[in-house]
Parts: sequence; C-alpha cells; structure tokens
Amino acid sequence: MSEFSLKFRGVRGSYPIANKDYLQYGGNTACVEVNVGGHLVVLDAGTGMIDAGNELMEKYITSGATFQERQPIKAIVLLSHIHQDHIQGFTFFRPLHLNSTCLEVFGSVCEEENLAGELSSTLFGKTFPLDLGDIAGKLDIVNIVSGQTIILNHNFETKILEPLADYQPNFDDVVITCYKSYAHPQDGVMVYKIMYKDKSIVYATDKESYLGGDKNLIDFARHCDVLIHDAQYTTEDYLNQYIPKQGYGHSTFDMALEAQRQTNADKLVFFHFDPGYDDEKLNRIKEHYCSKYPDKIFMAYEGLELEIL
Repeated sequence: MSEFSLKFRGVRGSYPIANKDYLQYGGNTACVEVNVGGHLVVLDAGTGMIDAGNELMEKYITSGATFQERQPIKAIVLLSHIHQDHIQGFTFFRPLHLNSTCLEVFGSVCEEENLAGELSSTLFGKTFPLDLGDIAGKLDIVNIVSGQTIILNHNFETKILEPLADYQPNFDDVVITCYKSYAHPQDGVMVYKIMYKDKSIVYATDKESYLGGDKNLIDFARHCDVLIHDAQYTTEDYLNQYIPKQGYGHSTFDMALEAQRQTNADKLVFFHFDPGYDDEKLNRIKEHYCSKYPDKIFMAYEGLELEIL
C-alpha cells in the first residue's frame, strides 16, 4: 500500500452538475482525498466528500462484527475557504454521524469571525435538519492563520505551530503548511502544502494568477512533486469581451501551466473546472495541454489516483 497517495473525489467549481455529458470527469465539487503516513487528510468538503464518506462507512462496517470491534474513522479536513462549492458535502459526510468518528477541521476566516460559528450558520440550523451541536461524531474545528504549520505524528496527535516556530519534525511526521492568497474574493483562500518524508503536494485551488505568475505561490510550491492548480477557464473564456472572467478569482489552464514551469513541479493536475465545460470540451483541452506530457500533466477527474510515495 502506498505511503502517500491522492484520490480525486470532486473536481468541479461553482456548483455540482448531474448530466450524461459529464460522466467522464464527473460533476461533484472540490474534494481530494490524501492518504499520507497512515493519516487521512481531506482537502475541501465539496460534494465529492459524500462518496468518500460512503466508502469510509463500508470499510468501517466491515472492520468488525460489533461497534466495539470496528476501527474508528479519523480524518483531518483542510478547507481552502467556505464558499458553497467547497463545503456542500460536509453535512452529508456519513461518518460524522457515528459516535466513534474523530474529525479535525482546519480553515481560515476573517479575524473577527470563528470557523465553527461560520460553518454552523452556513451549513446547519435553518439550512439542515440538525444543528452543529447535534452531530454525533467528535468535531474539533480550528481557525488557522497564514504561515502556521500542522504536524501529524505517528501517534495520531496533532500539533499546531505558529509562523516561524523553531521545530524540527521527525522523519515520519506529516507536515502541513499554508499561506493565504487574496487572489480570490471575498476573503481570500488558503493554499496548502502537505509534506511527508522527502515528497510534497501543493493544493492551490480558487486562486487567480497574475501577469508573469504569482510569486507567492511560486516560492511556496517550488520543486513540489504534485501541484494541484485551479484551472476553471480557458484563456478565451477568461478574456471574453462580453463576459470577461478576470477578477473572478480563478485561473486559466495557461496560468496553471506557467505555475508548473516556474515552480518546477514534477506533476501538474488541472482542477476546479467550470461547470459549463462538458466531457467533450474537457477532452479537447486535454488533447491540447496533456497529450505531449501524459506522465507530467493531468486533467483531474473523479476517481483519478496518483501515488506519490
């Protein structure tokens, strides 16, 4: 079994879509499952998180004949931000409703706000049959700020380090770092790097790039093994003279490719596709960008798995 692997559960932006012309890439919104060093880390909680939860429930039920014998579900959830397409699957993540489940949720909100409060008011209460406090599982919802580091050790303990903290992780620790990009309205977005042993992935969704590239991202993601980068629009749609997308907080495929070039990332995964792009259009895009480098440049699709280590 791989020590460090990815599985894409939802690859769309904006809203989920169910349509026969979207079966190849899938219609669920952002969610990437990361299995690393024995830990389960979930990047974003879009509708793709629902299927991830269903599979975890199957494994839980088959892990023992009784509640006492079954292996509890433990996971870390990293939210890039709390726009709807990145949290829509959270309340329908079935393991939440097991007493034995332990879920640590990390994300960033404005200084005067609290992540637990924001999730409670957005996802529960008037918009869901249960309140946040009614959830059976153990939820630990934590505000994080740009520059903090999350350490996951082999004892499944979590340590949060302040920016520039003097700490030397163990070789088998999972190290998660982050920075906040303000290239997405309204309150910016967290970009995450997950490091294990000598390998790393960077998750950079919902961020617009700049002329010449985003220097903060380039420094943050330099030499990573896998760069998952927002690619919501074609350049033609981004620059459309009637409905331009500049300022919407999303990148083009060309911007993502430039980020790979400047970071020297080993692999690039295009991610967070516009819901108006059906399989036919995405296949044309794939032929243009990926055909020459099939082992280096990938189109995300539901079920895509990549082994890092």
